[in-house]
Amino acid sequence: MKTTLLTFVALTAFTGLVVAQTAAPVEERKPAAGPFQPQVIKAGGTILPLYPPDSPLLKKERIHEAEKYNTHANGKGAIIRTVVNVHNPSLEVHLAKDRTLSGAAVILVPGGGHTILWVGSDGTDYVEPNDKLGISTFILRNRLAGDGYDAARDAVHDAQQAIRLVRSKAAEWELDPNKIGIMGFSAGAELAAPAALLFEEFAKKNNDPNDPLSKFSARPDFVGIIYPGPTPFTQTPETAIPGNVPPSFLACAGTGDKAHAIWAVDYFNAMLKAEVPNLEMHLYGRGGHGVKRNTAPNAMPYAKWYDRYIEWFTDLGFLGKPGEETKAAKDVAAYARKGKK
Repeated sequence: MKTTLLTFVALTAFTGLVVAQTAAPVEERKPAAGPFQPQVIKAGGTILPLYPPDSPLLKKERIHEAEKYNTHANGKGAIIRTVVNVHNPSLEVHLAKDRTLSGAAVILVPGGGHTILWVGSDGTDYVEPNDKLGISTFILRNRLAGDGYDAARDAVHDAQQAIRLVRSKAAEWELDPNKIGIMGFSAGAELAAPAALLFEEFAKKNNDPNDPLSKFSARPDFVGIIYPGPTPFTQTPETAIPGNVPPSFLACAGTGDKAHAIWAVDYFNAMLKAEVPNLEMHLYGRGGHGVKRNTAPNAMPYAKWYDRYIEWFTDLGFLGKPGEETKAAKDVAAYARKGKK
C-alpha cells in the first residue's frame, strides 16, 4: 500500500438519488447501456452516485461496466460481501429509522488493499448497530487501484466528495450537518486519514461556482481510523495539521498486526505531538488484521472495539439531540483559537 501527496481535479457534482435493485447476477454490458447502476448490498439501502455521468473524473470508456460481486468466493453467495470493478463510485444510503435521536451520520470506507472492497465486514455489519443509536450509515464504493485508478488521487477524492454529498443532503434527510464523519478500515483508512487533514486543500481546488456542492464543506466532524494502512504521516511526519482538525478514534491489533499498528501509531503520535484534542487509540494484545464484531461476553477485547468507539462518540456529544453543539465542536473551536495566538 502506497500513500502519496494528493492532487485533485475539478468536478461537477451530482445529487440525484438512485434506488438500486436487489442483488442479481452480473450481466455483460455495452457502452450504449449507459452508466452502471450499482446493486444494493443490504436490504433497505438506496444508491447515490458520487458524480454525474458526464463528470470529467469518470472514465467514459468504462463507466458502463458492471461491478463484480463476491469475487473472493468465485462469485458465489446470496449476500454481497465484496465488490470490485467500480467505475461509477457511489454511496449506499442507510438512513437511521429515528434520526431525531442524534441526526449523526458516518461514511464507512471499506478496506481491501485497494484491489477489492470488503463491504460486508467493513460496511453492512455496522448498519444495524448504528441504526439503534440513530446514526445513519453510508457505505462508500470508491474507485480502486486494482481497476486502474490512483488511490491517493481518485479514491481519496471519492471520500471527500462523499462527505460533501452527504452534507448537501442533510436538510432533506434530517441529518445534523455538524455530525457527519468518516471511518476507514485498512486501505479505507488511507482515504479517511487524508480526509481529516486535507479538506481545506480540497475546497480550494474544487470551488467551481457552478458546482452545487462547492458551498458544502468536505471536513468530517469526526474520524475513525481502524486497522489502518499508511497515513500521510507515515510518508511525511511533518504533514500539516489544520487548526480545525476533527477528533480521531483509532483501533488496531498490536503485535499480531504489527505493520498496521505502526501505521496507526504514526497517525496517533503526530496528532498527540500537536496536542489535538479528543484523540483516542486502542491497540489490542490479541488479534490479527481485521476483526469481526462480537458482543459475546467471552469474545476477545479486540472484537469489541466498536463499543469503545461508541463510548468515545457519546462522550464527545455526537449522540445528543440534533442541533445541539457537541463537546467535540467546542474543543475544536478552542484548539483553533489557540493555534491562532
